[in-house]
Amino acid sequence: MESGKSPVADGTNEYAIVLGAKVNGEKPSLTLQYRLEAALSYAEKHPDVIFVLSGGQGPDEGISEAEAMRRFLTGNGISEERLLLETNSTSTYENLTYSKELLPKGVKDITIISSDFHLARAKWLADSIGLSADVIPAKTPLSTKGKHEIRERLALMKTYVVGH
Repeated sequence: MESGKSPVADGTNEYAIVLGAKVNGEKPSLTLQYRLEAALSYAEKHPDVIFVLSGGQGPDEGISEAEAMRRFLTGNGISEERLLLETNSTSTYENLTYSKELLPKGVKDITIISSDFHLARAKWLADSIGLSADVIPAKTPLSTKGKHEIRERLALMKTYVVGH
């Protein structure tokens, strides 16, 4: 999982995909909040980067994860024109596959913004669909770190065996 945290993005890639996480009603979970803070910081440093906000709406979520991200970023001064919404995905594989469909033809190099524990698998899945990624790691809430790391290790094993 440690290898997923590099190479760190430097603004070279024109598109960044922000991977969704749980929304509580219409409010981002702490995991999603940390991803959004990382995305906001990156957006402010690299004003030419376009963001694909990727995440559908679960049965217990009041809005899609992508919409929650859009609200946060526009509420913090990021122009709507820099945001593309992918609202149908329900997994990391779908996040990346559906987000790829929103990219202009020929774009192969992207930045992935997600939780630090999640990036190794996200990069592997991106590679499996023809995308090369650098990353922006978001911190993981201490309250969920152990659970996420165990779950992610199992998901990594499954991904390597099954493919996604």
